[in-house]
Amino acid sequence: MYQAVLSLHIIFIVTWFAGLFYIVRLFVYQREAELKSEDEQKILIPQYQLMSKRLWYGITWPSFILTAILGPTLLYLNPGLLQLSYIHIKLAFVLGLFIYHFICHSFFLKLQREECSKTGNFFRIWNEVATLFLVAIVFIIVMKNQVNWIYGTLGFIAFGILLMVSIKIYKSIRNKRN
Repeated sequence: MYQAVLSLHIIFIVTWFAGLFYIVRLFVYQREAELKSEDEQKILIPQYQLMSKRLWYGITWPSFILTAILGPTLLYLNPGLLQLSYIHIKLAFVLGLFIYHFICHSFFLKLQREECSKTGNFFRIWNEVATLFLVAIVFIIVMKNQVNWIYGTLGFIAFGILLMVSIKIYKSIRNKRN
C-alpha cells in the first residue's frame, strides 16, 4: 500500500510542478501580449486567459490537492518518517511551495480580470522560484542526512544567484535581438 501511495504522490508532484512551470510561462506571454498591437491583443490575451484557466483548474489545482492528500497519507502509513530531521526541512520547503501556489493563484485571478501590474520579466524571475523549490526538495529527499546543511544552504543560494544571473543575461541577449 505504501509503495502505491508513494508512486501516486510522485506522479501528482510531477504534474503539479508541470502546471506551476507552465502557468507562469502563460503569465509571461499574456503580459507581453499587452505590448502588441490592439488587433494582436484581441486575439492573444483571451487565448492566454483560456489556456491558463484550463491548465490551472484542469491540471494544476487537482494535482496540488492530490499531492496535499497523498503526502500526509504517506506520513500516516509511515509515522517513523517524522523522526527524521531531513523530513522537517523538506516539509518547510513544501510549505513554502504551497504559499507559492497560492500566490500564483492570486496572479492568475488578477490576470483573468486583466488587473495585474506585474511585468513579463517579473514573471520570468517568479517562474524560477518554483525551480528553487524543486531543486531543494529533491536534493533533501535524495541526499537525506548525507549533506552538511551549511554546504547545502550555500549551494542553494549559489544556485539561486546563478538562475538570476542567467535571467539577466537572457534578457540582455533578447533585448539586443529586438
